[in-house]
Amino acid sequence: MAGYRDLLQTPGVGRIIAAQLTARFPNGMTSLAVLLHIEHVTGSYGAAGLVLAATSVGQAISGPITSRWMGIWGMRRVLTVTLLVCAAAIATLALIEMPLPLYMVLGLIAGLSTPPIQSAVRTIYPKMVNSKQLTPLFSLDASLQEIIWVLAPVLITLVATQVGTVPGLLLVVVILLGGGAWFILSPEVGRVRIPRSRRKLGRVLGKAPVLLATATGFLLIGACAAVEAGVVATFDHGGLEAGLILAVFAVGSLAGGLSFGHIPIGPWAMARRLAIVALGLSLTIVSLNAWWLGATLLVAGAGIAPALAVMFAMTSASVRFSETAEAYGWISTGQLIGAAAGSAVAGFLVDGIGPQGAYVAAAAFALVGFAVAAVFVKGFPDLRHRDSSPIPDTEPVETIT
Repeated sequence: MAGYRDLLQTPGVGRIIAAQLTARFPNGMTSLAVLLHIEHVTGSYGAAGLVLAATSVGQAISGPITSRWMGIWGMRRVLTVTLLVCAAAIATLALIEMPLPLYMVLGLIAGLSTPPIQSAVRTIYPKMVNSKQLTPLFSLDASLQEIIWVLAPVLITLVATQVGTVPGLLLVVVILLGGGAWFILSPEVGRVRIPRSRRKLGRVLGKAPVLLATATGFLLIGACAAVEAGVVATFDHGGLEAGLILAVFAVGSLAGGLSFGHIPIGPWAMARRLAIVALGLSLTIVSLNAWWLGATLLVAGAGIAPALAVMFAMTSASVRFSETAEAYGWISTGQLIGAAAGSAVAGFLVDGIGPQGAYVAAAAFALVGFAVAAVFVKGFPDLRHRDSSPIPDTEPVETIT
């Protein structure tokens, strides 16, 4: 923990972590808030699902595009415009009743304009700390984001059910604007300029580490989404046990990230960390007892934040600085699609064979992720004795002869 204490004492690090966590806090609230509101207005979970699907599609499309725009128009400009559009779309959805197709359009707009905070902050990190601190910083970031997934759903459920779905969505807007403004006005956001990428959109996926980070992120988050569906189905659509067990899952991830964050990253690091996740999730199939699920998900969670830290570090070390934001955008898109796929597969299996089917799906996603990491181990960089900062951008310089 001394290493993390030294890291947080680095000028600006604690502030930028707190600002980005606050700005991203609505990510853990929006889907649930929209689901509860649209179901309340229309009386249909099917209609709410369609609006959520439109929002997710928008987020998946926008990730690499808005991230790349930051290298063209600047981080502050892109973040400010997307923030205002997203907040306006969510506020309109909350305050005006309209036909379902228009709700879907607003959901799509909110998804397309989701501020690329995650890509921005992970592009900024290498400019704030030295090479030895960068990997622990990525691990700390991956660990602390679990706070979002523990507290945000509890807060929005409490507000939406006890006060109302409209105040719930407006709370999302307030936190989005407040946290976003805090992050945008942070000095580090103004000091770091992303060079304009000279390669076509998507070319960064030609880098093996970026493609592998996107693929393993898809599978890891797919497994997590399947677990969430399974826990909710097991304990009668979100009883007290469901919340506690999902909290244990997140605590496992937080503990794993803080424990393993100082360990140097070699080519087998991803496979080892995904093996922990696969082991824990495979054991969930044995029993649906609450204590058993809590124990096995605590084990599985211990590999999640460390695996995410590997994805961030290997991506940073493998691309030019001008390409980092877009690369993180693709990884985010892969994770969003993974979440949708994991939820969908788990849902079908729950309907077909019961809650245990969701844990089978989660274990399958994790085992495939481990297999990908093991089979393509040569595509993972060895960062044990090298800097994980991005490759500097270089270009020809005219000289007078």
